[in-house]
Amino acid sequence: MPNLSNAMAGIYSLEQLADKKTIIHSLHPLVKIITTIVYIFVVISFDRYDLSGLIPFIFFPVILMALSETPYKPLLYRLAVALPFSIFAGLANVFFDRGIAISFMGIGLSYGTISFASIIFKTLLTVMIVLILIATTSMTDISYQLNRLKVPTILVMQLTMTYRYLTVLMEEAVNMYRSYVLRSPKQKGIRMHDMGVFVGQLLLRSMDRAERVYSAMKCRGFNGTYSCHTLSPIFSRDYVYVIVVCAAIFFLRFTNLSILIGNLLSR
Repeated sequence: MPNLSNAMAGIYSLEQLADKKTIIHSLHPLVKIITTIVYIFVVISFDRYDLSGLIPFIFFPVILMALSETPYKPLLYRLAVALPFSIFAGLANVFFDRGIAISFMGIGLSYGTISFASIIFKTLLTVMIVLILIATTSMTDISYQLNRLKVPTILVMQLTMTYRYLTVLMEEAVNMYRSYVLRSPKQKGIRMHDMGVFVGQLLLRSMDRAERVYSAMKCRGFNGTYSCHTLSPIFSRDYVYVIVVCAAIFFLRFTNLSILIGNLLSR
């Protein structure tokens, strides 16, 4: 729970980077969302054994981070949070898919190990590109452009409300934890037999806060629709960016650059 206060302070730290003035930040948000979606779908379309084909895709997020002056530390910290899920998802492949794919100096590399590494690498690439999108584009602009792409309004609203009011839930949890500690000064953490009551009270308090937030929104004219401000124009540089990036992504998808370079070097 003490770490929860630190998480509240840093939850929007990545989005604050969107206020910078770089060549990537100046691009139209719709263009950045389209290239991000194309990149994610192409990355996940690779076969689970095609690890060499995925390697060249690391250059795109690295170049974006350099051009947008995005620091590595916040991204790596959030990548570390997502890694355990992919590790547990792909760990079973190592045990059940034991066919030898490559043998070098008597050491065999199984198909399961390759697929496990492929899952980890796909997670790194996809999560990194989404984090870069958030670091270079405000959540408000992302929501507007998703609405422009005809994403259902209810989904856009849920995404925006969850992101904006996540700290409200965390604040309720921190306040309840402080109250619990004050009543049990010698107790370290929450006892297991109190955990059910704690979670139940947190749910009730969250529902009560949600009702108050909704009432405040209704008083300010909310009618269930997602209103957009005046959409910014798309310039010629944005079209050039999306064409070049998508062309490069599809080229890497249908041309194994790692094998191609290896063949050239072996000649």
